[in-house]
Amino acid sequence: MDHQIKYTVVRSGRRTLGLQVKKDGEIIVRAPYKISQVQIDRFVKEHEEWLLKHLEKAEKQSAALENVEKLTAEEIKKLADQAGKIIPGRAAYYAPKIGVTYGRITIRNQKTRWGSCSSKGNLNFNCLLMLAPPEVIDSVVVHELCHRKEMNHSKRFYDEVLKVFPEYHQWNGWLKEHGNELLARLP
Repeated sequence: MDHQIKYTVVRSGRRTLGLQVKKDGEIIVRAPYKISQVQIDRFVKEHEEWLLKHLEKAEKQSAALENVEKLTAEEIKKLADQAGKIIPGRAAYYAPKIGVTYGRITIRNQKTRWGSCSSKGNLNFNCLLMLAPPEVIDSVVVHELCHRKEMNHSKRFYDEVLKVFPEYHQWNGWLKEHGNELLARLP
């Protein structure tokens, strides 16, 4: 196998090399500042089989998503209204269990995120969550509320999540597997 693999290098203060194949087939190599281009090229070559497998998977997913039925503006508004009724109640239910408070809750129709938590404690959620099972909604709500304790994705953060929502990995897995289909429904 001798393919010419194109990739983008993103350097940071990290200690190890990492690979990411994005949904659109773009390959990102995450690298420490001190690693040479020769070392990066060797790393990509060593992982060529893995990369090609994931590129093929990304292509298949992309082709499958082309036929997904798009939501109308009216359907998106209904989902946002529904989310505006359901999600604040789920946040109010879980916040005391986690031991946190939060600010404003905003419902959006985003193409890449399911939720976010600002440093001020304001929470944003994607209206497309209404197309997912209720446990997925809860997993995203708990995830964002736990950012009120840990503004990162460390082991401590996930320990907080799992204390309150032990099935988190199962439902987060559902979202990883089916989330692209839901996001593809946005016009």
